[in-house]
Amino acid sequence: MSSRIFQSVIVQMKDAVDRRIGVVDEMGFVVACNELSMIGSHLDDIQSLSYNVNEPLFSTSLRTYKLLSGPNSQVDYAVFVDGNDSTARSICILAAVAFNEAKNNYEEKYNKATFVKNIISDNILPGDVYVQAKELNFVTDVPRVVFLIRQIDKTDVSAVEVVRNLFPNQQRDFVISISETDIVLIKELEPNYDPKVLYEIASSIEETINTELLIKTIIGISTTAKHLRELADRYKEAQVAIDVGRVFETEKTVIHYDNLGIARIIYQLPTTLCEMFLSEVFKINPIESLDQETLYTINKFFENNLNVSETSRKLFVHRNTLVYRLEKIKKLTGLDLREFDHAIVFKVALMVKKYLNSQTKKY
Repeated sequence: MSSRIFQSVIVQMKDAVDRRIGVVDEMGFVVACNELSMIGSHLDDIQSLSYNVNEPLFSTSLRTYKLLSGPNSQVDYAVFVDGNDSTARSICILAAVAFNEAKNNYEEKYNKATFVKNIISDNILPGDVYVQAKELNFVTDVPRVVFLIRQIDKTDVSAVEVVRNLFPNQQRDFVISISETDIVLIKELEPNYDPKVLYEIASSIEETINTELLIKTIIGISTTAKHLRELADRYKEAQVAIDVGRVFETEKTVIHYDNLGIARIIYQLPTTLCEMFLSEVFKINPIESLDQETLYTINKFFENNLNVSETSRKLFVHRNTLVYRLEKIKKLTGLDLREFDHAIVFKVALMVKKYLNSQTKKY
């Protein structure tokens, strides 16, 4: 494909250059030239580009060559111009600039990782997804999951390479740097994969970054994208997983969107609606009237599935003491936590309050 790009540039330069000019691959075979009969032939005055990587512009008795840069400093091609005089060197340098620019623009447009980044960033039209996927021989309908890796406390640009080293297959798995803190891994999975493998992957990433760079991370996991066009929505799910998790699951460092439950609904509610809900639930006394000990008791009661005996045991108090506390809560709030419907309302109210507190801290 690069040879077509090079030939296109040569055609545009044809009228401006009065010398034979072309491009050779790493073995010295001509892949593009303004003299069409030379394409496919071998230039005997150059053995291999690898011999000259430390001398990007060099001459032989017949021609002047300029190496074209590639990814990771790899040299795949070189420009050649007939002659070894100053004019040949000038033409060679200018041509190399044009070829490099054309090559880089093409690769950026048709690179798979760039293509995927454009999809998750909504920088590509739906119709173009199918066209570019076909051009890139991209399999569109295999299961993929988005992992959003966010560095917290401190960041390191080399974290991207750490993740890439964990997933070296760049044709199936894509590691993309989104911002100074965020890295995205789009992982291709087997059709009938075990959901547990997602947590294993996330834990491996978290442990490796922490071990090699001493950086803490929080990782959001999306649901499965069954088609390429779903990746943008899955990326948003991974973002929501982190944002919601940092409010409601503060102790967790790996959060799956599927496990957010009612928390993700609350997170999307307007703050005015949340405040209205709290005022309606706590008509007698506001939720702020409950002290920390009382709130701790309530949370333990919820953790033990409203079981009085089990909760009292975990709190190291007599059963009657816990019953007394629950009665006190009933008088303060009008809600009896031993009744399932009241417990649900109270649990949601606590989550809404937590969400409102998180919003207040932002501003």
